[in-house]
Amino acid sequence: MLSVYPAIFYVDPSGGYSVVFPDLNHLATCGDDMQEAMEMAVDCLAGYLFSEKIDGNSIPDPTPFDQVDPYCEDDTEEERQAVRFVNMVSVDVEAYAEKHFNKAVKRTVSIPQWLNNRAMAQNINFSKVMKKALLQELDIAQ
Repeated sequence: MLSVYPAIFYVDPSGGYSVVFPDLNHLATCGDDMQEAMEMAVDCLAGYLFSEKIDGNSIPDPTPFDQVDPYCEDDTEEERQAVRFVNMVSVDVEAYAEKHFNKAVKRTVSIPQWLNNRAMAQNINFSKVMKKALLQELDIAQ
């Protein structure tokens, strides 16, 4: 499912772009240029939403695009002068997590000794077999 949130992009006085998600506790990131800032915004949004889901926290609804105030109450005068705009950032959190947050974890399993012996004799990769079986059991195409 696609998640779409408004983000405030502004040119940083020191160069590059800063990105702030006002709906997500002013979650922020940055990039050296617009391309990197957008990539970082997607990564930041995906990481935040993924973590909140894992932790069981509620996620606020996005503010409609035309209702986003591009300024924060604590902006300095210099920050208020910076070129800024609102842009929507979208990410399929599940797909992004599978691709980018997929760290291998160790699992201890118990199987009968005779089964272990036969599998070892045939040089079977236990991790590969378990992953394949779990994907099949969960009906996940890969």
